Amino acid sequence: MTHFADFVQREQIKAPTIEGFGKELCVLGETNDKIVGLAADLAGSTKVNLFGAKFPDRYFNVGIAEQNMFGIAAGLAKCGYIPFATTFSVFASLRALDQIHTDICYQNLNVKIVGTHGGTSFGTGGSTHHAIEDFAVIRSLANMTLICPADMQETALATRAAVNHYGPYYIRLNRGTNPVIYNTDDYGFAVGKAVKLAEGKDATIIACGSCVYQALKASEILEKEGISVCVLNMHTIKPIDKDAILSAIKDTGVIVTAEDHTVIGGLGSAVADVIAENGAGVKFKKLGIQDVFSPMGAPDDLLAIHGINDKGIAEAVKKLL
Repeated sequence: MTHFADFVQREQIKAPTIEGFGKELCVLGETNDKIVGLAADLAGSTKVNLFGAKFPDRYFNVGIAEQNMFGIAAGLAKCGYIPFATTFSVFASLRALDQIHTDICYQNLNVKIVGTHGGTSFGTGGSTHHAIEDFAVIRSLANMTLICPADMQETALATRAAVNHYGPYYIRLNRGTNPVIYNTDDYGFAVGKAVKLAEGKDATIIACGSCVYQALKASEILEKEGISVCVLNMHTIKPIDKDAILSAIKDTGVIVTAEDHTVIGGLGSAVADVIAENGAGVKFKKLGIQDVFSPMGAPDDLLAIHGINDKGIAEAVKKLL
């Protein structure tokens, strides 16, 4: 578990989350010649260009043709390769859903999808570039694993895990730089297992992606008011860590989920499924984008507007208590 005091000392350190993918893929490519990289004319934005520069014979830019890219990725997987197909998450999950559904998931192929600019992190891009439905869409696909890392280090570990586990993987990343949560890779990352970042007895905040940092800051706000909050980094949304959720219910009895995504079908819904299926009595609130399209703006401003920044999360916890 990360000690909160250690986190506070590092909170001003920021790093581009996407580069955790690009750099780790280059490292993995050195020892695994089956890894190939694909782009749909956004290689610089997804950082797969780093892999392309190092392994030009194993890199393919298909142009602005996302559906075609995923079809190519499926073909490469059928030939024994491990393709990493990269584009903005909104384009992968919505524009190319048919190909991901039928070409990749239906055949249970070993394709790794990296969807960048997730949530409202491309704030000025507007609704055409906000990926606020991708969790709901991708999570519903059979055979798919869905991971949303909290920072650059966790992104590298998620990339490594995707190579080491067979099957369709979807890694959803933010645009831009994010505060560093982890400064080591031995903190216990495992697919399908939440990471406890703070202990608490009064409530639990379950978050993923950029909201993990906001949840930690919210716990600091609440701690100063005498409220003890547990923080879980639920980096894997599918398969969800049911044991961690049930333990949090038992230990605190108050659950708040926080995600840069619509409250319909994402992390909050996955947690709600576990609560309902187990007949658990708990105070519960889903924080996220409340069934609306987000306005344009700076990412930090949008988190505040949607109540998924530190202050919004802290206020939601207090209202439940």
